[in-house]
Amino acid sequence: MAELALANQYAKALLEVAQADGGAPAAEAALDQLAQFAALLRESRDLRTALLSPAVEHEHKVRVIARLCEILGTGRPVRNFLNVVTKKRRLALLDEICSRYQALLDEAEGIVRADVRSAAPVTDAQRAALEEALGRVTGGQIRCGYSVDPALVGGMAVRIGSAVYDGSVRGRLEAMRRRLVSGS
Repeated sequence: MAELALANQYAKALLEVAQADGGAPAAEAALDQLAQFAALLRESRDLRTALLSPAVEHEHKVRVIARLCEILGTGRPVRNFLNVVTKKRRLALLDEICSRYQALLDEAEGIVRADVRSAAPVTDAQRAALEEALGRVTGGQIRCGYSVDPALVGGMAVRIGSAVYDGSVRGRLEAMRRRLVSGS
């Protein structure tokens, strides 16, 4: 829990710097840059070892970060942020920081994220209709992530935060089973 609070503090600090540097577009760009660096760190065992090891001097880590940021086209605010996080030995929290940054940015921009699972691929027309309906329900701008889950049998299930809207065949069958078992 303490790590979540710490990741939130770092994410909030970066968001404030990025927004001050160039508003919403700069904040979005910082998220993309941070996510690219986090992906690189996840994918490279050698990079993780070099940047997370206390045996490697901080100056060497700064040079590695500077070179990677140059290659990735990372801006100064994110590069400075990565240096601070590395110096404070919090780079292992980078994925959680990215996640918290995304949530804070969404909140600042009035965006609601939804996870949509469907039994079959969703067409563009269905996506538009679903996002419009969810926008009316939530009162915010919706951004959906879509995935196909054949186990749903038919229909779809939508998760927004802790709320689940289950319109799948599997969900309806499960609800019917519960009613039959409880005798109501």
